[in-house]
Amino acid sequence: GKPDIIVANHGSNNVGLLLNIGNGTFAAQATYSTGSGSNPYYVVAADVNGDGKPDISVANYGSNNIGVLLNHC
Repeated sequence: GKPDIIVANHGSNNVGLLLNIGNGTFAAQATYSTGSGSNPYYVVAADVNGDGKPDISVANYGSNNIGVLLNHC
């Protein structure tokens, strides 16, 4: 597929995903909560559970932990 964009929305306590439409544009941002006060700071895409699909790992500054959003698509 085409590369998408993931962003850590620090002030909103969520991660944003912008899917690549393929014509030089991206779909509107879909957001996924990282929890109240988490303040996500860094994101990385990697296959965490070995199913061949990229998952999203999130470093949360406010809650001092790492969260994983598994890809179910």
